[in-house]
Amino acid sequence: MEELATVVAINDNFITVTSQVKSSCNSCSQVATCASGQVAKAIPHKQLSFTLSLKEIKQTDQKEQKITIGDSVILTLPEVDVLKSAWQVYLLPILGLFLFSAVGQWLTLQGVFQHELIALSVGLIGGYLGYRLAKHLQNRPDQLGKLQPKIARILPKIDVATQINTKIC
Repeated sequence: MEELATVVAINDNFITVTSQVKSSCNSCSQVATCASGQVAKAIPHKQLSFTLSLKEIKQTDQKEQKITIGDSVILTLPEVDVLKSAWQVYLLPILGLFLFSAVGQWLTLQGVFQHELIALSVGLIGGYLGYRLAKHLQNRPDQLGKLQPKIARILPKIDVATQINTKIC
């Protein structure tokens, strides 16, 4: 996954970049009749801000480029790590809820639990345990490092005055 960002500050070995939040609602043909589209039009577009380490610049060429304020950069995040994280966050609580609910219902049918509310409570406990497991997996230091955006490349600056002169001549 790649995103265009602009450098807004440079402090020591850290760089702060901002990226415009994009909504697909503005380009949809149903934007006039869709409630989500109306909300997207009413709320102004926000910017995300990241502080990144200059040491983690991954460039394809070996030459060192100097980053200055106002430069455009491409941020990257491995899709495999984003999908793995999404899978854990969304599916583990649901799987815990379903699995524990099934066990609770089975124990109710076997006569271990006297009321279905106890089986429901067991299911809710399973959902909570799935949530806690997902939270634990997401907070591991190796996982946190994988989900930090990195600068893939610095886009070259375009000198508008030079382009205009070459087009005129």
